[in-house]
Amino acid sequence: MTAQNSRTTGSVSTGSVTLVGGGPGAAGLLTVAAVTAIAQADVVLFDRLAPNDELALLAPHAVLIDVGKRAGSHPVSQTGIEELIVEHALAGKRVVRLKGGDPYVFGRGSEEVLACHRNGIPVTVISGVTSAIAVPAAAGIPLTHRGISHAFTVISGHAPLTDNELEGLTLLGSTIVVLMGVGTLPTLSQGLLRHGMPVGMPVAIIERGFSATQRTTVSTLGTVLADAAAAGVRSPAVLVVGEVVRLAFSGDAAANDLVARAAEFSVTD
Repeated sequence: MTAQNSRTTGSVSTGSVTLVGGGPGAAGLLTVAAVTAIAQADVVLFDRLAPNDELALLAPHAVLIDVGKRAGSHPVSQTGIEELIVEHALAGKRVVRLKGGDPYVFGRGSEEVLACHRNGIPVTVISGVTSAIAVPAAAGIPLTHRGISHAFTVISGHAPLTDNELEGLTLLGSTIVVLMGVGTLPTLSQGLLRHGMPVGMPVAIIERGFSATQRTTVSTLGTVLADAAAAGVRSPAVLVVGEVVRLAFSGDAAANDLVARAAEFSVTD
């Protein structure tokens, strides 16, 4: 469904809002629906992690507004962003809110949808390729693999996890994907160790996924703090904790060994 605005003679009707998931940052991973909505926009409010390098070409007729937040710097607050969305839509504009990843995965998209609803503005959400899956894949890391991991959990590293959450992740035994987790890596790694996760559990930190400077640091839960410090790891980055990390860096031999040691997770095709 494509969001549209309408006008009546002598007055301006309410416009529309489309929340667009921009994926992990590569313009090629925008969906067809996303590209169409951006091309039709009168106003685009975009985040720093959204694919904005080619935005002037993708939205040739739109006013482009950078509302991106950075660590320790929020030039436009979330409330301010919602006010801008509503202001332009009530002025009859077709507004696109372009967000990195998926609007409904740690993107505060639901808050912006509610702001539109409160003001009687029609709103559409276009899902995006989430970096939780795409960035590990770009580093060659599958989140599931038969006989090794049959589930994955995506968590936000924006704030430290509780002891109950850390214990649950340890007991679950699945792949853990952490978004925005560089700053809370110390509490995450030490908390998982405290609750019994093996010190040798593989950890990968993938920085700047899908960019020309993408880099992966591979470590273990017991040494990841020292290794991350030595490598100078910085945000944005996606963290992966789990045996599946070995598959990208050790190949079939690691897979065969892991399957043998994790037979209890095996399923029959």
